[in-house]
Amino acid sequence: MGHWWYRNIVEPGKLPLLLALVSFVLSFLVTRVITRLIRAGRGPFKNVTPGGLHIHHVVPGVILVIIGGFGAVGSGRHGFGAGLSAVIFGLGAGLVLDEFALILHLDDVYWSEQGRKSVEIVVLTAAIVALVLGGFLPFGVNDLTTEERHSRGLVVINTATNFFLALIALWKGKARTAFFGTVIPFVALIGSIRLARPGSPYAKRFYVNRPRARAKAGLRAFHHDRRWTAPRRRFENFIGGTPDKEQASDAGGESR
Repeated sequence: MGHWWYRNIVEPGKLPLLLALVSFVLSFLVTRVITRLIRAGRGPFKNVTPGGLHIHHVVPGVILVIIGGFGAVGSGRHGFGAGLSAVIFGLGAGLVLDEFALILHLDDVYWSEQGRKSVEIVVLTAAIVALVLGGFLPFGVNDLTTEERHSRGLVVINTATNFFLALIALWKGKARTAFFGTVIPFVALIGSIRLARPGSPYAKRFYVNRPRARAKAGLRAFHHDRRWTAPRRRFENFIGGTPDKEQASDAGGESR
């Protein structure tokens, strides 16, 4: 374990990346806990509203990302400065991506159905960074043996292939399958070979003159949504909180 730690984390200078990942995940989790307490009216935490202006936590998040990013560029990959900059960057990134949906929609959709995109993008980001840290991508690792080069080269090829299949799944209107398929083997493959969802760019291009394919795709999408929507929502509610009923139908209004 010590040899793996030195070869894959310390030697290639990935310790700041590890610190950034840990602070990123902790920042997201702590922020979600605090916002849920504010929403429930419990605890000492309150919204920051100087002069009646609601300051979303994406604002200090952007500031921290800028400080940590420039600090990381100026400090290299080793030393105390690099580690501190990584922690600051991770904290800021957690705050920013926790309100990714707000940036995407340019609206306060934190507790709406659209706000679930923030949870999904955080999970995807953490998974990709974890893959890099785990040595699956050998960036910066010196003096690889022939066996190591072969095994890691295969992983890199598989990752690139998986990413290509994820693009096909996205083309077929399966955004979640594409997102998680970039890091989970075979998920993107399944999404790329199955029927496209109705209304997707693929369906509009290839199902126009295929009524049976359109009908089958619609029926399959209906059964899939009925089977998996409830478990997926329970998981997302557990991580990110239950959306407001008012915002489920109307994404406007105050989030917290």
